Amino acid sequence: SITTVGQLSRNEQRLSMLDLGYGKIESYQKLEKLGEGTYATVYKGRSHLLSGYIALKEIRLEQEEGAPCTALREVSLLKGLKHANIVTLHDIIFDQTTLTLVFEYVDKDLKQYMDDCGNIMNIKNVRLFLYQLLRGLEYCHSRKILHRDLKPQNLLINERGELKLADFGLARIKSFPTKTYSHEVVTLWYRPPDVLLGSTEYSTPIDIWAVGCIFYEMACGRPLFAGTKVEEELYLIFKCLGTPTEKTLPGVTSNVEFQQLRLANYNGESLLNLAPRLDLMGIDLVQKFLRYNPLERISANDAMHHKFFGVYPSLIHNLQPTQSILDINDIQLTRDHGSKLIMKSVTSKRSSIHL
Repeated sequence: SITTVGQLSRNEQRLSMLDLGYGKIESYQKLEKLGEGTYATVYKGRSHLLSGYIALKEIRLEQEEGAPCTALREVSLLKGLKHANIVTLHDIIFDQTTLTLVFEYVDKDLKQYMDDCGNIMNIKNVRLFLYQLLRGLEYCHSRKILHRDLKPQNLLINERGELKLADFGLARIKSFPTKTYSHEVVTLWYRPPDVLLGSTEYSTPIDIWAVGCIFYEMACGRPLFAGTKVEEELYLIFKCLGTPTEKTLPGVTSNVEFQQLRLANYNGESLLNLAPRLDLMGIDLVQKFLRYNPLERISANDAMHHKFFGVYPSLIHNLQPTQSILDINDIQLTRDHGSKLIMKSVTSKRSSIHL
């Protein structure tokens, strides 16, 4: 197990310094437990190799099964992703009973950020976070990687205002031609209707629908489709966007699960009324994210060039993957209501590396 602060004598500490290095458990100290799940425990820690704090995700290995497949997915994918808007995996440590992933430490996620704001975010920050989400996602999608579990709890926010995609446990490489995948993915509120209706053939648009839901939630302070089960989730979507037809979602009328719903035909509601804080360009972008037909949803790359982001200088599109958009003059986090809590809170013990 990982060494706990104060556990070693000074003599032992001096001797252990000889054993430091990447891939070695002695290189890290646990400070406090942040959270625990079925397969993993997350600790805030300190590294003898890096400055600042790190997060240690300790995954228990079952002798019969070895490393959980979600952990192996996370390792294999994150090792190859180097981007300012994707959480950094610093190190991987194997031993007989555990797999430990060493991440950069970020003490807040988007859900916590919104809660601290009283769910009233400055629209400038909505734009800032949305662009960074799209930027990280475009990097993944260009490498044929789907995240498949985008939600505010899996988006980390540091004190500077940089957003980072995290928790790639459900992510997978998309191969061509499209293969049949499990449809038991994505937290219900952010799951697209085609997947809710049983589609097992999907691609990058599964993430784009989730982006649309997150965009609305940031702008309006509440989830767009907060269903408790699949049938209720579909009802909320149809009521808001109108019941899908063959024109808007080809094949839907012959879908057995759709036929069994027996829901009324809804005309849909005006997003202008539902999202009064968004201007016309913001509404247009939400609508492009939330198209019924996956093939008609805007791509992450095209969304980054949408007029909603027209206030940003054109050089924002020329940054190297590891460069932050906050390195550009005049792009910065705006002080939100409750920002003292946001930037200075040290009372929250919840982990932003989720289990």
